Amino acid sequence: MFAFSNLTALIHYSATFAIAFLLSLYLQIVKGMPPTQAGLVILVQPILMAIFSPLAGRLSDAVEPQRVASVGMALTTIGLAMLTFLTTDTDLLMITLALVIIGIGYALFSSPNTNAIMSAVTPRFYGVASGTVGTMRLLGQVFSMGIATMLFAVFIGREQITPELESEFMMAINVAFAIFTFLCFLGIFASLARGKLRD
Repeated sequence: MFAFSNLTALIHYSATFAIAFLLSLYLQIVKGMPPTQAGLVILVQPILMAIFSPLAGRLSDAVEPQRVASVGMALTTIGLAMLTFLTTDTDLLMITLALVIIGIGYALFSSPNTNAIMSAVTPRFYGVASGTVGTMRLLGQVFSMGIATMLFAVFIGREQITPELESEFMMAINVAFAIFTFLCFLGIFASLARGKLRD
């Protein structure tokens, strides 16, 4: 329970942390939005996370965290899959819908997964468990940004990202979201493999 819950946390953060980074560049460079407007679009995801996380945490006290977190991981996978098909002509409504799905999926995953981790240890080890969760979060964030910047280096090189390099930029974004979707898809099975917390 403890090991697989931490593994799924690592996978989830690896697949989701770079979303805001990639979409902020996409909305500004490809869609020509000012930074404030791009930020408002991206804000959809964290707002939904903030709304649904307490509800998901309460739900995981009544239902197996394994089930709730796995549904959350599946929703995140669907949202990321939608972003994989971004083009220069993608409608803003579709991007917003993907962020809505990811935001709800993130909320359904995060709180129940943390609940599973903390419930898998005795009170004596709460500090260690909490520290492990933080470590998985930071490692995942580093991996996520590492994947994104590596792809920029491969497809764009040392050039500054400008509208002239739009096709190379879109290729990097599409591959990044494809990798993140695949990671999240694997995370569903890792989440299910943790087993049940309650008999």
